[in-house]
Amino acid sequence: MNTNKNSYTLIYSTIMVIIVAAALAFAADALKNPINKNREIEKKMNILMSVGKALEISGEKNLFIESEYKKYIKEEFLVNAKGERIQGDAFNTDLKKEYAKPEQERKLPVFVCIDKDIKLYILPVRGKGLWGAIWGYVSLKDDLNTIYGTNFDHASETPGLGAQIATRNFQERFSGKKLFKNSAFVSVQVIKEGSAALDDYKVDGISGSTITSKAVGKMMLESLSNYRAFFGKFSNQ
Repeated sequence: MNTNKNSYTLIYSTIMVIIVAAALAFAADALKNPINKNREIEKKMNILMSVGKALEISGEKNLFIESEYKKYIKEEFLVNAKGERIQGDAFNTDLKKEYAKPEQERKLPVFVCIDKDIKLYILPVRGKGLWGAIWGYVSLKDDLNTIYGTNFDHASETPGLGAQIATRNFQERFSGKKLFKNSAFVSVQVIKEGSAALDDYKVDGISGSTITSKAVGKMMLESLSNYRAFFGKFSNQ
């Protein structure tokens, strides 16, 4: 074959494209299961961290998280806008897709943690920060009013500022705060650090990151308000 002809170059390029495409497809397929497993482990770890578990990993990470999740998370279910249990896979429910639906059509995940004689309800939250998505989990005591713990994360908040929503120092500020005031759902307001006296419904935000801090408060208000009917049906208030 005359390698100087344009046809040779075209044929050679086509073959190389096919080979590279096949190699990438094979690699993507081979990595699909490990990637999905890593996402599953990460999600389970975040759920556990909202109740103060899995803060330190002991031994092989995947085995440890699976063991802790099985030990403490005893129930997963979905509720609708009426607070009624419905059929479906709570763990794999995509909150972003659910929030794109009308409120009455949303399927909302609930995770139940049992730690000795303590029962906690864990609810996912999702919102928008300064630069991208923020999300997390809020755990509630069985009065479905008092916050036990939180875990937050982000896609692209500023390192050293908004990214601090993913630190325990910020997340622990929500412990003991209330969602209801005089039977009205108010959630927790994140205020500028030191701007006002703190009470059961306020936490200090992150210094120098007012927008992301307030975004966390807005995320909690909007996300947890979806569960108002559920709170009403099952709370011990």
